[in-house]
Amino acid sequence: MTEQTAAPVGETGGEQHEFSAEVGRLLDLVVHALYSEREIFLRELVANAADATDKRRFEALTDGARALPDDAKIRINPDKDARLLTISDDGAGMSKEELARNLGTIARSGTRAFGEELQKARPEEKPSLIGQFGVGFYAAFMVADRVDVVSRRAGSDEAWRWSSTGKGNYTISPATRDKAGTDIILHIKEDADDFLDSFQLETIVRKWADHISWPISIVKDGEETTANKGTALWRKGRGEIDEEQLNEFYRHVSHNFDTPWATLHWHAEGTLEFSALLFIPGSKPFEFGEPVRESQIRLHVRRMFITDEAGLLPPWLRFVTGVVDTEDLPLNVSREMLQATPVLARIRKAVTNRVISELKTRAKDEADFEKFWNNFGPVFKEGIWDDAEHRTELAGLARFASTTQEGLTTLAGYISRMKPEQEAIYYLTGDRAEMLPSSPQLEGFRARGIEVLLLSDAVDSFWPDRLGTYEGKPLRNISQSHADLEKFGAPEETAEEKSDLESVLPALKTALGDAVSDVKATNRLVDSAVVLGAPENGPDLQMIRLMRRSGQEVPATAPVLQVNPRHVLIHDLAERVKAGESIDDIALILMDMARIQDGETPKDPAAFAHRLTTLLSRTAARAG
Repeated sequence: MTEQTAAPVGETGGEQHEFSAEVGRLLDLVVHALYSEREIFLRELVANAADATDKRRFEALTDGARALPDDAKIRINPDKDARLLTISDDGAGMSKEELARNLGTIARSGTRAFGEELQKARPEEKPSLIGQFGVGFYAAFMVADRVDVVSRRAGSDEAWRWSSTGKGNYTISPATRDKAGTDIILHIKEDADDFLDSFQLETIVRKWADHISWPISIVKDGEETTANKGTALWRKGRGEIDEEQLNEFYRHVSHNFDTPWATLHWHAEGTLEFSALLFIPGSKPFEFGEPVRESQIRLHVRRMFITDEAGLLPPWLRFVTGVVDTEDLPLNVSREMLQATPVLARIRKAVTNRVISELKTRAKDEADFEKFWNNFGPVFKEGIWDDAEHRTELAGLARFASTTQEGLTTLAGYISRMKPEQEAIYYLTGDRAEMLPSSPQLEGFRARGIEVLLLSDAVDSFWPDRLGTYEGKPLRNISQSHADLEKFGAPEETAEEKSDLESVLPALKTALGDAVSDVKATNRLVDSAVVLGAPENGPDLQMIRLMRRSGQEVPATAPVLQVNPRHVLIHDLAERVKAGESIDDIALILMDMARIQDGETPKDPAAFAHRLTTLLSRTAARAG
């Protein structure tokens, strides 16, 4: 957010807007931490200009007053004498409100996270971060000590000027512009003369923006020269495109700087005709705030960009980027028509099936596929929950950590290793992958040599119930599979243990009251004294925690405290109860310990610390 006053600033006048202190620090990071990658500013500004021109063309389909001029292009005009570099477009332009909102993106939530990522990133990762965070416009301050933006909204007679030195404030004031569009005017720094050289600018455009479909012209000695080819690569045959061209195009459409993990390029002909050039990124983007769940694949009709909001892939494939171009839609298609047309539904199905087919092929190379899974597995697994049509296929591609295997395994691999008498696929969910292998929930299964899958992504608490079974084997959460262990041999309770339980279980239940729904003995513990379990037919405890953290109302469900009858501590508690001693404080300590084992915090940390300190003091006194 920004604070606004009416006071004029410097020579620009107009309304002054103050950046917050956090934004000021972030601007300083953008300017100085990215110093070695300064040329990236031009790519970002040209890409913004192309997007604005695409936007105006789309708007003109339903509003003739916003029609593009026949010679619409992006112009780059260096002026060495005045030390100005101007990037102009004939796009949609911005109103006063849009200038404040769109150029205030950096002031929205997530700036602190971006700053932290930028500070710790390796040099080669920094350009990628600036593109992924959508703050590319601010890269202009790497080469300019002041930036002016003059913009006139298509369909409006008013123009406005946004101006800032990037040092704490910006101003917005009335301006003039002959026609709709935007001029970005950079007052070039003394040490950035290279960016006033026409030949250098042309080299940068060809490197970073050669595939932008709008002409990009550079002014040389008063004349304009087109610097980009603007080739629709997706329309070419695979043999006509080299790897470097594909990588450059990928970087253009994805705003990433890595190389794609997979490239999918094909032409569909017959009853449905379209061309597609899609990429699966080679690295995971840094997402801040709430990630957008919709696919951003660009839809073109006869080479013309229509929208990137057509939902050409399901949300669980939203990491795929690229272009789909069809002949089977009219150029004046509206967003409403896109949602209803059966043509687009068929394209969606064909494109989704093609991506799944590619993933199946690539999954044959386990080491290579593991790279993909580490980047996008959590998103991909949303499909097992969301997509009934492909659910089983997606489950077959999924990879999981396991208690018995190095690296990752599949559900089919798990089934091949099941014990002869084993009926189910067992799994355990939790928040932190590094903590799951030491969970007391695993003790009984590990002691009996039963493999358990370890699931640590948020979606893992939901999709197994939706999948239900795989190859006829039910999926069961071990926190709710207490009875299953009986089938694999449970130790017989001794007379002493039975006596202990008869005394200690009612005492624990009385001491804990409503904090538990029950206190029961369990044979699934080996080293631990207690563990929390879900009540019979109740929801998984991890799912309850996730739902509460997301702000959803969850009915109050007290867990079951499960007790290991063979543990020395339980025997000692039974002796205390038989001797008439109170075990209330120890019961509360055990309950908090069980919560900590499950990754939670004690209900009352201060009270827990006090009880534990008192208990240790008594133990020390007895030992003394």
